[in-house]
Amino acid sequence: MIRVLIIEDDLRIAEVNRRFVEKVEGYEVIGIATNGQEAKDQMEILQPDLVLLDIYFPDMDGLDFLSIIKEQFPTTDVIMLTAAKEVDAVVEAIRYGVFDFITKPLIFARLQQTLRNYQEFRQKVSDWKKDTDQISQTQIDELIARTGQKKTPETKAVKGIDQITLDKISGFLMQTQEATTDLVSKETGISRSTARRYLEYLVAKGDAIADLSYGVVGRPERVYKSVGRQK
Repeated sequence: MIRVLIIEDDLRIAEVNRRFVEKVEGYEVIGIATNGQEAKDQMEILQPDLVLLDIYFPDMDGLDFLSIIKEQFPTTDVIMLTAAKEVDAVVEAIRYGVFDFITKPLIFARLQQTLRNYQEFRQKVSDWKKDTDQISQTQIDELIARTGQKKTPETKAVKGIDQITLDKISGFLMQTQEATTDLVSKETGISRSTARRYLEYLVAKGDAIADLSYGVVGRPERVYKSVGRQK
């Protein structure tokens, strides 16, 4: 298991990020820090493999803390998850060696791809270390490329399914945990028939389950529930 620490001052967003991370097989969130002191304490105690780090905090600068991680915890990798899009912030984060920089609002498919890339990165390094203590130019190029330019089946085009719309509906369902076709239609601005098609697609993928809700009057209503990864 890859052990993850989330450093995010908004607890609601941190919880959504936790659910996103734990939907990806092979990951577990071992802590959530919402301020600078908690972040320092948990880094020292938990020694995570990977940190999901925001930039803006009331009591610290995320980029400053990134430099601390790189200096004091060199074996810990960092993925920036932030609303910051300034060129200087992105460049500085890259110079400090972040594995990836993802802007908010967070789209699950984008994070999922990065987490899978990170798994490949760690696995390649582990495999190479077993074979030899030296590395070829080709292997160096693979590491620099982050091993992550390949598309997974989830990101390939599916007829009648738009990835952006799918991400929007999937993200909404993750936050609400359950929703009806009418609710998804209202919140996303798409028709009921389109909402139902996307929700049924999520059920087919195993990312959601469907159940029936029996009201006082009228016919049963189909309710869709988000499915997190079971530990």
